[in-house]
Amino acid sequence: MPAGDPFDFWYAVSNTEILMLPPRRLETFGTTVVDYHLVSELMDEVNGVRVRQGRIQAYRPEILAPSAYVESILEGFQEEAAGRYAEWLRENAKDLLILRYGFKIRKEEVQEQVIHDAVDAVIDRVRADLQARENPLGALVRGVDEPWEVCLVKLMVEMVQRSGPEHARVLREDPTGARGEVETAFRAASKDRSKIAPLADLLRQRQLFKEYEDRFFALVQSHKRGA
Repeated sequence: MPAGDPFDFWYAVSNTEILMLPPRRLETFGTTVVDYHLVSELMDEVNGVRVRQGRIQAYRPEILAPSAYVESILEGFQEEAAGRYAEWLRENAKDLLILRYGFKIRKEEVQEQVIHDAVDAVIDRVRADLQARENPLGALVRGVDEPWEVCLVKLMVEMVQRSGPEHARVLREDPTGARGEVETAFRAASKDRSKIAPLADLLRQRQLFKEYEDRFFALVQSHKRGA
């Protein structure tokens, strides 16, 4: 089949099975590095199994503004109809939350080995190794040898489907991640009084000092009582 044949893509998708998703979900406000193991049978060799191991970087999800997607999703509509639909979408954009995810697969970091054994036996060994390591971002995939990159696309789609609802909830409540950062700083300051000054700086920087003022001074007083 010629390179890039659509059949290659759908063949790979339909023959990919996600055997182990990482226990940890994708980060909402940071980059997640997923360690994957992809097991595939060689097409030209009996009991030949290739195990690829590498990393995928998943970047922080971004909220798409209505102006960024209204035009693209209406491409192909007749002009009059598109205008009406676009107006409705803009009026109701507050009810829509579309997230954009970015991923990078670094091929230069991929390690692979060919093992001569039954594919199920190889999968069992790889699974046992992953479980022993207790890697919260380890994943195990069974897929095709070519085009193997498509198998990783399916892995990331499933991770997005699992993480997306929580990302949407958090981003609606705290689009910039400022409150999450503040909560982390409060926890640190509750354990270490030297962290109080950095907490105050963060609250001023985020223009949230007024909102957290009572809680901040209560924390200061608790440290004074414990001194």
